Amino acid sequence: MVMNTKDIFERLRNGEIILPNDPDAYKMMEASFATKKLLVQMNNTTEPEEIRSFLSQITVSQIDRTVNVFTPLHINYGRHTKIGKNVFINFDCVFLDLGGITIEDDVFIAPKVSLLSEGHPTSSEERHSLIPKAIHIKKNAWIGAGATILPGVTIGENAVVAAGAVVSKDVAPNTIVGGVPAKFIKNI
Repeated sequence: MVMNTKDIFERLRNGEIILPNDPDAYKMMEASFATKKLLVQMNNTTEPEEIRSFLSQITVSQIDRTVNVFTPLHINYGRHTKIGKNVFINFDCVFLDLGGITIEDDVFIAPKVSLLSEGHPTSSEERHSLIPKAIHIKKNAWIGAGATILPGVTIGENAVVAAGAVVSKDVAPNTIVGGVPAKFIKNI
């Protein structure tokens, strides 16, 4: 039997399916609880500089001073989230980032948006496995209120995702999508 010597978080970031009996699976829960401690502090401050400071600790990257976050923000891990410059994240968003989330410059994220970079198989026998797939939101995109972006989706540059949409496929640049599941509405 060949032992996997890669760290579980590296394996997640690389898109490897994590089985429920993985010997390192417990590390995901431990990391989530450590992130939650920082989130409680971040979500209870009103100072933009403090929010950015906590978010920098959570993501283990420098959050630019042009980024604004209206808390609460909920993140399950944080270290696989990358946020560009001049990004605005509105109230009550959820980021599940074990599979990776990249938010490029000038992105608007409206209230109650969910970015879900991880999922589970539909078969009942395999459902406790974790399937990570990165989400990429490109420059100047706008994600409308209550939208959900599912694992593996790329939102193209300048694209708009309408409020309440559930996006399960890539969105082309300079387009508007909406609905459940999200479909092309028009070009911008």
